Amino acid sequence: MKLQRIVTSPDPYEPFHLAQGYRVGDLLIISGQAAIDDDGRIVGAGDFDRQAEQAFGNLDRALRAGGSSLRNVVKVTIFLTDMSHFDKVVALRAKHFSPPYPADTIVEVSALYTAEAMIEIEAIAVADDAVDHG
Repeated sequence: MKLQRIVTSPDPYEPFHLAQGYRVGDLLIISGQAAIDDDGRIVGAGDFDRQAEQAFGNLDRALRAGGSSLRNVVKVTIFLTDMSHFDKVVALRAKHFSPPYPADTIVEVSALYTAEAMIEIEAIAVADDAVDHG
C-alpha cells in the first residue's frame, strides 16, 4: 500500500516537525488543524467563531491537498478548551459536513498547543477517487 505525505503550501506546521497528514491508499489521516494562518500565527484570539471557521478551513485545505474533501470525512475529533461552545460546534458540523455525517468525538481539554487556541480538529477521510457520490 502506498504511503504519501500530505503537504500544503505554505505549510505552517513544518516548523513543528509534523506532517499535515498522510494518505495511505484511499484513506487520509489529517493532523489536528487549529486556527492558524499561513505564517503559523493564531487567528482570532478570544474569538471562538473566528477560530472555528479558520480551523475548518485549514482542515478543508489539508484534505484537498491529499485528494479528498470535507464531504468524505468519516471520523472527526474536535478538541475544545471550553465545552460551552458545544452548540456552536453542532452548527458548524451541519455547515461544513453533509449527510451522512461523520463519526465524531468532541473533547474538552485544559489547553491546546498555545494558550490562545480554543479549537483543534483532526480527521480521517476517504479519497475522492474512492467514493461513489452517486
